[in-house]
Amino acid sequence: MDAIAPDHHAIGLWQTLAASIRTLIETRGAHAARTVVLVPYAQLMPLARRLWAREVPNGFAPRFESTMNWAGAMGFAPGAYDISFDMGRDLLTARVWLERAGLGERADLLGGRLVEAAWQLAGVAAGVLPAARPAWAAQARAGAVLGADAPALALEAAVARIAVEWAVASAYASDALLSDENLAQLDLLVVLEGFQAEPVAQALKARLGERAVSLSLDLPAPPGQIALHEADDPSDEAERAAACVVRHIEAGHMPVALAAIDRVLTRRIRAMLDARGIAIRDETGWKLSTTRSAAHVMSALRACAWNVGSDAVIDWLKNTPAAPQGAVAALERRVRREGLREWRAARRLDQGPWSALVEQAELWRDSMQKARPLPLWLQALRELLQAGGRWQPLERDAAGAQVLEVLGLHAGRQAQWQELPQAARRMGLADFSAWANEALEAATFKPAHPAQEDVVILPFHQLLGRVAGALVLAGCDELRLAPSPEPSGPWTAAQRAALGLPSREALEEQMRVGWRHALQTPHTDVLWRRSDESGEPLLASALVQALQLEGAGQPGEDPRGLRALAVQPVQRPLPQGSKLPLESLSASTYEDLRRCPYRFFALRQLGLQESNEIDTELDKRDFGNWLHRVLGAFHESMRDSWEPPGPERERRLDITAAEVTRTLGLEEGEFLPFAAAWPQVRQGYLAWLQGHETKEGAKFALAESEHEVQLGPVKLVGRIDRIDRLPDGRALVMDYKTEAAATTTRRAAQPGEDTQLAFYAALLEDDSLRAAYVNVGERGETKTVEQEEVVEARDLLVHGLLDDLERIAGGAALPALGEGQVCDFCAARGLCRKDSWPT
Repeated sequence: MDAIAPDHHAIGLWQTLAASIRTLIETRGAHAARTVVLVPYAQLMPLARRLWAREVPNGFAPRFESTMNWAGAMGFAPGAYDISFDMGRDLLTARVWLERAGLGERADLLGGRLVEAAWQLAGVAAGVLPAARPAWAAQARAGAVLGADAPALALEAAVARIAVEWAVASAYASDALLSDENLAQLDLLVVLEGFQAEPVAQALKARLGERAVSLSLDLPAPPGQIALHEADDPSDEAERAAACVVRHIEAGHMPVALAAIDRVLTRRIRAMLDARGIAIRDETGWKLSTTRSAAHVMSALRACAWNVGSDAVIDWLKNTPAAPQGAVAALERRVRREGLREWRAARRLDQGPWSALVEQAELWRDSMQKARPLPLWLQALRELLQAGGRWQPLERDAAGAQVLEVLGLHAGRQAQWQELPQAARRMGLADFSAWANEALEAATFKPAHPAQEDVVILPFHQLLGRVAGALVLAGCDELRLAPSPEPSGPWTAAQRAALGLPSREALEEQMRVGWRHALQTPHTDVLWRRSDESGEPLLASALVQALQLEGAGQPGEDPRGLRALAVQPVQRPLPQGSKLPLESLSASTYEDLRRCPYRFFALRQLGLQESNEIDTELDKRDFGNWLHRVLGAFHESMRDSWEPPGPERERRLDITAAEVTRTLGLEEGEFLPFAAAWPQVRQGYLAWLQGHETKEGAKFALAESEHEVQLGPVKLVGRIDRIDRLPDGRALVMDYKTEAAATTTRRAAQPGEDTQLAFYAALLEDDSLRAAYVNVGERGETKTVEQEEVVEARDLLVHGLLDDLERIAGGAALPALGEGQVCDFCAARGLCRKDSWPT
C-alpha cells in the first residue's frame, strides 16, 4: 500500500468515507466503540482498519465487520436439520428431506441440487426476521412452483418445494444479529453498500431505522490507463498476463491485482509467477478436491471398491508410504506385461516379490467393504490412512489438514457426527465415496498469505474498495466474461423474482458497474484470446468491444522481451551397439533393426520400452489377442477328439470362446462390440477351416508353440500361432491376422521385406516348408494369403541377420533413418529427435 500514489482514487475514497463516518459519529452523538461499519465482504475489513488508523490515528475506532464475520462471532450453532453451509453435513440432511418427500431412491441424483437450491434461498431467508418468516414462507411456496407444473418438470418442482421448506425451517446465524439484544448495543450502523444489496444488511437497516446509514463504496472516478491485448490462444494469453504482472511490479505499481475471471487460466498465470518467486496473496484459491492431499484420500477410497481396476490399486499403493515401493514396482511391471486390467485378476498372480504386498493390500481393502453409518466410515478411513502411513503427511500439509477437517476425520469430530440423526443411516462404500467427493468439491483451499504481497488474486466482483496500483484482467473473451451472466441454480426468471433472488438483469447491471469500477484502476491490462484450446475461434467480450468502439483503450505492447537464440540444429544420432549384444532375437526385434537401426538400439539394446497402459478401453488389438487364444484353445481341444464340420464343431468353438472370455476377465458390456461380430467371424473361420482341411489335406499339429534355435552368436526365439502338417509331411506355418485383408496381401507380396513368416520358418528345422497368413475378417470372410517364396526369404533373412550382427559387433553405427510410416508411431521418436533435425 505504501507504493500507491497518494492521489490513488481508492485512497481518496477511503479518506472521504473516514471523514463521513467520523462526522456521523459526532453528529449522531454515537460512541465509536458502539458503532459498526458493515463492509460488503470480509477482505475489506483489515484494509478499512488500516486506512481508518491512518486517517484517524487517535481515539476509539468503530468495528469494521462483514455480516458473516459478525454473525460468526455470536457463537451460533446450527440445529441438527438446519442449513449449516457445510456440504458434507447438508448432503446428509438433504437426503432426509428427500426421503420424507418420497424421493429417497433419487437422493444420489437430487441431493447436490437440493443443497445448492437451499443455500441460495438461505441467503434470502437469513435476511427475514424469524417472526416474519412464516409470511415469507407463504410467498416462497407459491413462487417456488411458478412455471414448474409440467409433468416433465416434476423433479425440479419437488426440489424447489423441498428447498423452500428447508430454508423456512432453518435457524440462521443472522438471527442473533437481528435480535433486540444485539441491536440495543449499537449507537450507529454504517452500511458500506457494494454492487448488490445484501438481504441481512438491508434487514439490519430496517430494524435500526435512523440509527443506520448507508454510504456508497462506488464513487465516480475517471478511468485509468487501459491496454488491450489480443492473445493467440490460452497459452499465449497466460504468458502475456504473467508478463504484464511482472512489468507492473518492476514499475512499482504494487500491489498488482489479478482478477480471477477464468479459474484455469488464473492457475496457469499463478504457476508462472510462483516460478519467479513473486509473493502472491490468493483470495480465491482452488477446489480442495484438486489438491494432492485430497487426491490421496480419494485414491484410497477408489482402490477399495469391489470391482476396482488394477491401475487404481497400483496408483494407491505407489502413494502409500507403508507399501514397499520395490514390491509395488515389481507388481506393476507384471500387471502391465500381462495386461491385467481388473484387480481381481491381478490379486490371483502366482508367488513373487509382490505376494506380501498383495496380501496386505487385501487386508486394507477388506476393512472398507462393510456398510456402516457415517461416523464408523470416518473411523475406518482414518485407520486406513494411519495404517498406510498417509495420516501424518496429511496433518503436516496445509491442504491435507483442511481435507481432514472438511471430512471430519479427527477422532474428536466423530462425537459431533454421532449427535446428528441423519448420520446414523448405513451406507455402502460407493455412497460414502460419493459423499466425500462432493464435500471436497464444495470446499476451497486458499494457501497461506505472505507477510507482504506483490500480487493479489481476487474475484472480479471484489475489486470494489480495494487499493491496487495495477490490474490485470485475463480471460475477457465472449465465453468467460459475458456481460449478461447466466444465474446459477435451478430457478427460472419468474421463480427468482418471487423468491427475492437477483434477476439476470440485476446480475448484468452488477457486472457492468463492476467492469466500470475495475477500469478506474490507474493501470489496467485487458487480455483475451482469439481461439480456444481446440482451435475454436473466439471474440472479445462485448464489454471489451464496447471499450474499443469508445476508443477508451489502446492496443497494448507485448510485455514479453525477445531474446536472440543461436540456431542449434540436432544432428541424426549415430550410436554404436557393439557393447550391448543380445543373447536372443525375436521376429519383432529383428524387424525393428531392419526398419530403423536406431529404433533397435534404443528399444532393444538399451531396453527403453514404453510401459503398457493397464486401464484402457478394449480395441481391435485386444480382439486379435482374444481371437488368438480362442483359436489356439479350440484346435488343442480337438487334438484328441476330432469332430467333422457341422453344428458340434460350431458349438465347441462357442464354448471355447466363452471360457477364454471368462479367463481373461473381459467385461461383458465392454466386449459387446466384438461379441456382436463373433457369429460372423465364427462362421467365416469354420467355413475356411473346412475348405483348408479338404483342399490342403492339412492336419493340425501345434498352436501357440514356443520355438528357439541357435544361429551363430544369437538365439532365435518366437511363438508360432499354428503349425499344420501337410500330406507330404511338410510343415505349414500359419500366423493369424485380424487386420484389413489388403494389408495382409501387401505383406505377402514382398517376401524380401516381410520379416515375420521368414523368421518363423528359420525357427523350424524343416528344410522345406510352406507358410501363410490367415486373415480372419470381422465381416465373415477368412482367407489364406500364402508366402510362396518363404524358403528363399528364410535363407536371405538368415544370411542378412548374421551379416547385420557381425557389423554391429564390429562397431558399425546404428543411424536413425527417419523414413516411412515406421516413424509415425515409433516409441523412440522422442529420443532420436527426428522433429528437430535440420530440414
